[in-house]
Amino acid sequence: MSMIEMNYGPLYSDANEPNVNGRAPVRMAIAQGIKTLSMLEDLMRRRFPRPFFLRFAIATAALVGLPSIGPAQMQMDHGGHGAMAGTATFRLGDLAVTSPWTRATPGGAKIGGGYLKITNNGRAPDRFVGGKSDVSDHVEIHEMSMTNGVMKMRPLPNGLEIKPGETVELKPGGNHLMFVDLKRPLKQGGSFKATLQFEKAGSLEVTFAVNALGGNSPMH
Repeated sequence: MSMIEMNYGPLYSDANEPNVNGRAPVRMAIAQGIKTLSMLEDLMRRRFPRPFFLRFAIATAALVGLPSIGPAQMQMDHGGHGAMAGTATFRLGDLAVTSPWTRATPGGAKIGGGYLKITNNGRAPDRFVGGKSDVSDHVEIHEMSMTNGVMKMRPLPNGLEIKPGETVELKPGGNHLMFVDLKRPLKQGGSFKATLQFEKAGSLEVTFAVNALGGNSPMH
């Protein structure tokens, strides 16, 4: 049994959760995600040395929204949700970027996820094409999806289109920013600046709030 299955096994079923067609939808979804991560864990154990596997596990949990993973074991974040920072709005012409946030990272982690909402209040489309920050070597836009029960993540070199009147959300488990090759750990309660690049509107400096490792999106 993998570390993931040992620590998240009780989530497979819960008699108190409402059923739909004989199934508990939330628990089934979590179980599917755990199964996928367990398969990835087994593959990485067989192919790569322990230090690489641990970095992979930490990064995967941070991006898909699972609680924190430490070098000794994967475990639930018992710190509670607490107050969430990062509800600011940054504007550039017709574009509004709301609530940039990230999760705290353990020491030694080399990547971190970035999340936010982009609203286009104008009449013409624009495209979010990337960004940069002093906390990492470079910043990428990534897509994460589930296909036939298999989790897939890939960079989006052409970025994301923001259509007129549309709000695009970058969030855990979906499209997100990735801060690659972190130069320092991201500490809960802190913040850092990043510059977002848009194809037409140009560049916009925003501030990312660092929430708890395993935390949810900021409250509105």
